[in-house]
Amino acid sequence: MRTGVWLVGARGSVAVTSIVGASALRAGLADPIGCVTEHPALRGAALPGFGDLVFGGHDVATTGLLKRAEALAAAGVVPGPLVAALHGELSAVDEEVRPLPHAETQAAAAAAIAADLTAFRDRHRLERVVVVNVASTESAPAPHPAHADLAALERALQTPEVVLPPSALMAYAALRAGCPYVDFTPSTGARLPALHELALAQQVPYAGHDGKTGETLLKAVLAPMFAMRRLAVRSWSGINLLGGGDGATLADPGANAAKSASKQRVLGETLGYVPDGHTRIEYVPDIGDFKTAWDLITFAGFLGTPMRMEFTWHGCDSALAAPLVLDLVRLVAAAHRSGRSGPLPQLAFFFKDPLGDVEHGLAAQFEALAEFTASLR
Repeated sequence: MRTGVWLVGARGSVAVTSIVGASALRAGLADPIGCVTEHPALRGAALPGFGDLVFGGHDVATTGLLKRAEALAAAGVVPGPLVAALHGELSAVDEEVRPLPHAETQAAAAAAIAADLTAFRDRHRLERVVVVNVASTESAPAPHPAHADLAALERALQTPEVVLPPSALMAYAALRAGCPYVDFTPSTGARLPALHELALAQQVPYAGHDGKTGETLLKAVLAPMFAMRRLAVRSWSGINLLGGGDGATLADPGANAAKSASKQRVLGETLGYVPDGHTRIEYVPDIGDFKTAWDLITFAGFLGTPMRMEFTWHGCDSALAAPLVLDLVRLVAAAHRSGRSGPLPQLAFFFKDPLGDVEHGLAAQFEALAEFTASLR
């Protein structure tokens, strides 16, 4: 089941860590720590193996993938000896990274993107290609009438007007090429009615969005605890400090707002109400690809007795995200092979802001994921 993995933002930290990780797993140089699909409840013959994954992608950056991997090794994100051992594999993947096409219309740009995907699939004789957006977070787009209807969208794309944000244009091109699409970012991606219509017409699944790797992962565990214990959460405030490219992007107010909104959804839908408080995101260049989250929760117990809880999460975002990217590729590829199309809400376990009306407690999401995986053939 040779499966293509086309990474949008292929030379970014998450993408490069994913490529290094998959190459190391294939070569037997690493264990699949952090890979959810290696849990005994999820393993299955329907999923392509790590050794079946073939990588390519688009990026506007020109720094080679090997140099990016060496920089991540110097920052302590990936082991330096591992990068040295995989020199040939990383160089070969870099040959499959293309500049993002530009054209006079978005229809022409989408056609060029789709041509890159098709050529990649044919060149490597792949069963299918899964497109994963791990590019920088973009601001929420202004509404456009063409977003609601596929026929109207395709007419609008023929004009010089910018109708779709970059993530949605990539989703459109992927779906048009018959490729499943995963949005690991809080960007718009396939979450437009016109693109949902296209996915169903093309019989292609899509998943998203915004990978759940740190603070929100803990919220998905703790919020159900408060709800089940019938403890009244009065406020839940957090601050996220991060560096690297993602941190620099989130210094932009529009991107920051999109990310913050994604992070808060779990509380309202798990608790049944929205407590006071906000999540702030701040860029601290000196901490690079690592991030620290500090949360303060105030809550009331029996007879209104005031109490509080605090936690600190310090982790490496790329190392937390990369195995989930590999998991999602395996699951979405298997879903496509099994004839699934449209949104995959069963993959909510992986996302801060998942598609559909889903449970937000992590245990319930894992149970739904295990049932879904067992159904794939």
